Amino acid sequence: MAKILIADDEAPIRRTLRDILEYEGYDIEEAADGAEALKLAKTGEHDLMLLDIKMPKRDGMEVLETLSSTDLGLPVVMISGHGTVETAVEATRLGAVDFIEKPPDLNRLLVTVRSALEKSQLETENKRLRQAVADVSHDELTPIIGESQAILHITGTIERVAPTEARVLITGEAGTGKELVARWIHHQSARSEGPLVEVNCAAIPSELIESELFGHEKGAFTGST
Repeated sequence: MAKILIADDEAPIRRTLRDILEYEGYDIEEAADGAEALKLAKTGEHDLMLLDIKMPKRDGMEVLETLSSTDLGLPVVMISGHGTVETAVEATRLGAVDFIEKPPDLNRLLVTVRSALEKSQLETENKRLRQAVADVSHDELTPIIGESQAILHITGTIERVAPTEARVLITGEAGTGKELVARWIHHQSARSEGPLVEVNCAAIPSELIESELFGHEKGAFTGST
């Protein structure tokens, strides 16, 4: 379960938030001022931070601004009993994912926490996938080994078609290296900086394949958005 840092100088508010979130199964840690909040946040052990704006030593906006300059990627939800539209806008500009008022409404709090955690998880996964794509370099691709006429014909064909806009159909028995050939074509193409997207067309119903690959307009068919 996610670990949440609650930073607020009011003990009753911290206790209320702790009781609510621990009941939902979250692991909770508390900070009573901005300096302590920042120290704990920098440990990188938390999945979300609930951060009060008005606190001693360092206020919440200072803490948020400091965190936004790091690469911790810690999502922050601001909480305040003196919130204004201007404050909320400024908090969002500094990287806060949401803004809730004190005393917090139970349902609003839980929805906000769940949404912030889900968004953070998606962003983390997206970064991981992007890094995985970036890490695939020429040297890391499995080489196509062989000096027979058949292999030389394949590698020569890859070199000719990869830089073009031609569609390529790769056929062959299972285990002959069709996926490897596809990866080499992608690697030598003008799109090599982007991801190679694999789609299992056999798993998509024939009536949905067109919209799955090319998209559709809202209302094009029943249930389309």
